Amino acid sequence: MNLLEVVNLSVHFDTYEGMVEAVDEANLTIKAGEIVGLVGESGCGKTTMAHAILNGIPSPPGKISKGEIFFQGRDILQMEERELNSSIRGRAITLIPQDPLGSFNPLFSIRTQIKDIAGQKFKRQPEPKRGEDHQEEMKQKIITMLNRVQLPSPENFLRKYPYELSGGQRQRIMIAIALIADPLLIIADEPTTFLDVTVQAQILQILKRLAGEQRVSVLYITHNLAVASKISHRIVVMYAGQVVESAPTDSFFSNPAHPYTSKLLECLPSYARKIKGIPGDIPSLINPPKGCRFVSRCDRARSQCSQKRPPREEIESNHWVSCYEPHTNEGSG
Repeated sequence: MNLLEVVNLSVHFDTYEGMVEAVDEANLTIKAGEIVGLVGESGCGKTTMAHAILNGIPSPPGKISKGEIFFQGRDILQMEERELNSSIRGRAITLIPQDPLGSFNPLFSIRTQIKDIAGQKFKRQPEPKRGEDHQEEMKQKIITMLNRVQLPSPENFLRKYPYELSGGQRQRIMIAIALIADPLLIIADEPTTFLDVTVQAQILQILKRLAGEQRVSVLYITHNLAVASKISHRIVVMYAGQVVESAPTDSFFSNPAHPYTSKLLECLPSYARKIKGIPGDIPSLINPPKGCRFVSRCDRARSQCSQKRPPREEIESNHWVSCYEPHTNEGSG
């Protein structure tokens, strides 16, 4: 059984120029202990998908207009706000934001900010404890989480302010905060964007270890395929608001089926060849093509590609693609 299952999700935003179809009938699944990389160009709908999973699309201007989001078999979109805040957001599902510095208040110490967040999460537990025992338990929980993300001498970090920490240290603390509630799913929204490659590798190893040891699932959002390849068990590709391909990581790189996926892989740096860009422009999401949204940039396009959206089909085990002319190793397409 899947821990998370997103079914035909659509999210729209009302703007002065018209209605933006930010996510269009997207499908996504995540199993317990699985790391799924959600990749695609900036603006393709990755972060919108993440906020929708938490039922956190601001309304207005946003609206989840279609679909279902099942978490442990229950539809998140049918839950009351009170239940979402008490059992889902920051509890069963936690978020690691892209900018660790902007996520902290510069006026307060790390200890104060972690205690505030941890205190709120402890209050959500049945029959919350009070007094000194509760404070000591919370302190030990915080120390344990900071040790788990490989921060030496956690007590020293608790006394510091955000500006006194490096980007890698701040991001480790954000991961520790995400772990305090013992979540089942962590949504990591490009958490290594502002980090150097050495620190980035360390953060990726922490997330992989957590998934393996604690069976924590991770939705890892990134535009970097190289990063996705290092951490993900499975990769999901979004283009212009639509999920166009989903495959185990090995199959994704050895047998890319969608033309957009193939073009993305050609953009990866290589000593053996010149890096290729993708010609053309992303279509407007206010008035998108009624068929495949990649049709104007695709060298495999046929007349039907402009007329009707391609169906979602499984071309090999757990490898799904939405394309009339998919490439396969067997030579079809």
